[in-house]
Amino acid sequence: MQKGSGRKWTLERDLDQLREHSKGEFDEHEVIRIVGKNPFLWHDHWPVKDYAKVFECLVLIDEIGQEADRVVSRIRAVGRETQSNSESMELDNNDSSSFQPLPYVAVHMRVEIDWMIHCKKLEQRLNTNQICSSKKEIMERVSNIKGLKTPSVVYLAVADKLLQNSSVLEGWEEGFLPYEKNKLGVDGIYKKYPYLIQSAIDYEVCLRADIFVGNSFSTFSTLIVLERTQKMITMGINMCGKDVRWPSYAYNIQQGESNGPMRWVTNMSHSTLQEISYGTNHIISC
Repeated sequence: MQKGSGRKWTLERDLDQLREHSKGEFDEHEVIRIVGKNPFLWHDHWPVKDYAKVFECLVLIDEIGQEADRVVSRIRAVGRETQSNSESMELDNNDSSSFQPLPYVAVHMRVEIDWMIHCKKLEQRLNTNQICSSKKEIMERVSNIKGLKTPSVVYLAVADKLLQNSSVLEGWEEGFLPYEKNKLGVDGIYKKYPYLIQSAIDYEVCLRADIFVGNSFSTFSTLIVLERTQKMITMGINMCGKDVRWPSYAYNIQQGESNGPMRWVTNMSHSTLQEISYGTNHIISC
């Protein structure tokens, strides 16, 4: 199914195409390969709740899924090493059931030069200061996440080649253990693939994180929060509970006096994808 031709899609055109592809060779397959640019970013008519269901039908191909597994496994291994070396950890060696793996925080750290140029212009045009965030602001807000225990492994999803310098690992508060691809020792995995496939691996790594922190004006971050929100809804999890599983935050929007990031869940009641496709600072917070 070819998408992304640039024409305006409507309910009628979608239905016509589905009818067209319900005949012949297409009808003999349970899996349909959808090709083209931005196949699922039609903002004109898909309700958010319907769009979110698409994610339940999408899976990574085995090759890319296995690469994401390797990265997540390495992050978890670092957590286990940190946990076992921590002097404050009290673990009964005779009772392995009491062992709780150290959670990891994934931060979509948008501080690359291309983003900073774009977001500064966007802030001027929209007359706001809630789009760009400096490295210092991101680190401070992550460290002020309420209830976040340390030590914590922090995976930084960042486009290394577009960084002006390599200081993203410096300046973190004690107890926060920042890692990016090179320090984690997984840069070889990413280098095998073009930029978009690298992003797909990072997307999966962020999606599986115990805590995700991103930028509400980034489509990458927004789609991760959408999928995490849909996952919680499907599993019947109270998204605004005290100890919610898989919480997400927007570091570009300050919350309260603690200078922590704002809790972030997708508003599934929107009638179109406009709110989640192009970024916003009007997000639902618990």
